[in-house]
Amino acid sequence: MKAFEALFWISLLIVFYTYIGYGILLYILVKIKESFHKPVRRPMPADETLPSLTLFITAYNEEDVVDDKMRNCLELDYPADKLRIVWVTDGSNDRTNERLSRWPQATVLYQPERQGKTAALNRGMHFVETPLVVFTDANTCLNREALRKIVHAFTDPKTGCVAGEKRIAVQSKDNAASGGEGLYWKYESALKALDSRLYSAVGAAGELFAIRRELFEEMKADTLLDDFILSLRIVMRGYTITYCADAYAVESGSADMHEEEKRKVRIAAGGLQSLWRLRPLLNPFRYGTFCFQYISHRALRWSLTPILLFLLLPLNIILIFTTSTPLPYAVIWLLQTVFYLMGSWGYYLSTKHIKNKILFVPYYFLFMNINVIRGFNYLRKRKGTVNGTWEKAKRA
Repeated sequence: MKAFEALFWISLLIVFYTYIGYGILLYILVKIKESFHKPVRRPMPADETLPSLTLFITAYNEEDVVDDKMRNCLELDYPADKLRIVWVTDGSNDRTNERLSRWPQATVLYQPERQGKTAALNRGMHFVETPLVVFTDANTCLNREALRKIVHAFTDPKTGCVAGEKRIAVQSKDNAASGGEGLYWKYESALKALDSRLYSAVGAAGELFAIRRELFEEMKADTLLDDFILSLRIVMRGYTITYCADAYAVESGSADMHEEEKRKVRIAAGGLQSLWRLRPLLNPFRYGTFCFQYISHRALRWSLTPILLFLLLPLNIILIFTTSTPLPYAVIWLLQTVFYLMGSWGYYLSTKHIKNKILFVPYYFLFMNINVIRGFNYLRKRKGTVNGTWEKAKRA
């Protein structure tokens, strides 16, 4: 039984560290660092020295949001003669291109064949000539100062990528998806800010991030998390990712938990795919501080921790009946049971469209971790589909 006890406590420690302990440790490390090295404050560039930049949007059948997005782009506080707006709309068969034709300020790159977002991104970047590229989604709105704040972050020559903040629009009646997702992103934003202050943010979200044009590397067309892969490849080249909370993108939360489930499973699968494709980052002798951040903030969440989380309950039950000191295990079992019951009740309320943010938190937390495990299966099936398609193509 000693082996079960050791496994239980190690699992509990890793789960705690992944979701809470790392944030505490990160905060302490940042405070220690900044007590010795104060952050350098750089002046905001004057208008005449601002670089030209491209606002880059990949879109597939986004006719409902095109006009709002273009209005938002043109309202941004940045010199019009230094701003290029590029849309890549490959495969769109609705009125997206028709609506964009009414906006002469936009450059539209279109081909009838749909090959996925990553392929569209790879293709579109060949037409970008500005030194900075800002990526954003069609269904998000940026704050007016976003571009200036991003450019300001690039005044540090070590910065190769700037990650903006993702915000979930406040709804009058949040469902479990938007309510839980909003709280999750607030916590994530706090971690990203601390990561950036310690050394580098660990990845960027596709809703809003920017890179130096010369640092772009084409990615495999089957890449699931292009924003994450692209930003971390820049870190692998010796640059850092600066987190900029003053540049943010606002989007609505998922319509319901079914839509959120599909999104989270795909993200989890993309995380697993990224772990393999970015495996050199797991070398602490080469990447030092960033390796520590990468494992703590991303790698554990997308691999080991969800498995250990759901292993805790059966291990807990075994130890209650097999150890000579069952009381502490009984208390932990009770806490786990209450948490799972709260999550289950949150699920029930979500099916009834009843708002309760307290219960949405455990539900969303369990929901995310379940979908990480489902991501393994998604990736396996997707790999089989891709391989099958490839084999058919070779035979044809």
